[in-house]
Amino acid sequence: MKHKFLLIYSWFVYTFLFFLPDIPILMRFRGWLYGLGMKRCGKDFQVAHDATIKVLQCFEVGDHVYLANNVEVLAGGGIIIEDEVMIGPQVVFSSNDHSQKNASFRYGDRILGEIRIQRGAWVGAHCTILKNSLLSSQSILGAGSVLNKKMEQPHSLYAGVPAKFIKELS
Repeated sequence: MKHKFLLIYSWFVYTFLFFLPDIPILMRFRGWLYGLGMKRCGKDFQVAHDATIKVLQCFEVGDHVYLANNVEVLAGGGIIIEDEVMIGPQVVFSSNDHSQKNASFRYGDRILGEIRIQRGAWVGAHCTILKNSLLSSQSILGAGSVLNKKMEQPHSLYAGVPAKFIKELS
């Protein structure tokens, strides 16, 4: 019942604040409202008007986190975004996957996994981040990348499909 209530609540926040402009005070207000249903929400959580967050009870953010336009958060398996993280436009987080049942993915069980974005990281535009992924602290995930595993070397650039280590940041 809590899950269904929070789905309706997140739809309410999205729908009624959609037409308000993306200025910091209103983005913080959106973040605060989403935070009421989240597992944990730090201060100064900013959410753009058209970002979508589903399964609030499995979503955690630290302080000074920013979600840009058209971000899609599907947090069924758990998503943790630590302090001072920026998420670029049109990023998709999907912490669940599908399995097959009777030769069809339609009715297979969900496979859940956690996503963690560590402190000070930056996720570029148009990235997809899948279950059981980690982006290490002070790292960048290049635009258009697909992160599907743990990238544990801090202060690095990762990019590609699938994402791989490119270089250490200076």
